[in-house]
Amino acid sequence: MKSDKKSLPFQDQLLSTLKTRFEKNMNRHKGLDWNLVLSKLEKNPHQLHALNEMEKSGGEPDVVRFEKKIGEIVFFDCSLETPKDRRSLCYDKAALDGRKENKPKGSAIEAAKTMGIELLDEEEYLELQRLGNFDTKTSSWLKTPIEVRKLGGAIFGDFRYNRVFFYHNGAESYYAVRGFRGSLKIS
Repeated sequence: MKSDKKSLPFQDQLLSTLKTRFEKNMNRHKGLDWNLVLSKLEKNPHQLHALNEMEKSGGEPDVVRFEKKIGEIVFFDCSLETPKDRRSLCYDKAALDGRKENKPKGSAIEAAKTMGIELLDEEEYLELQRLGNFDTKTSSWLKTPIEVRKLGGAIFGDFRYNRVFFYHNGAESYYAVRGFRGSLKIS
C-alpha cells in the first residue's frame, strides 16, 4: 500500500513485515500470490489493527490458507512458541472472575477479543502443526468445546515427542509457558 493521509501509522511497516514473512515461508501458502493478500488487506483496512496486535504481541502472523470458494484468507500466529506477550493468562473471563487468589493478568478469550482475533481450535492447531513444529517448549490455550467448558475445564495443545498433544486443565489455571494463538479471517 502506498503511504497517504489515510494510512495508519504502522501500516507500511506492518505490510513490509508481513510480505517478508510471506515470501520467506511459501510452504505455508503454496500457490498463493502476495498481491492477492495485499488486495484483500487493502479492501479490509480495519483488519490491519488485528494483524498489528498479533505482530506486536509476538505472534508473527502469516497466511496459512486461502478459501477460494468464499474468497477468504486466513492468518494464524506462526511464532515458534506461543506468543510471549500473551502468556500467564487463564482461559476466559468466568475463570478469571472465579479465581479468589493469585489472579492472572487476564484471560485468553478476552485478550483475543480485544485484539480482534479468535483462539485456534483443535483442527486449526493441527493444521498449524502440519506447517512446522510449534510450541515445543510452550503450550497454547485452544477454543474449548462448550460441554468441556461447562464442566469447568479448558483445553490446550503443544508439540512434544514428535507429535501434537491436547490436554485439559481447569479454566482458571495459568502458567508462564502457556499463552494462546489466534486466527484472523479476511474476506
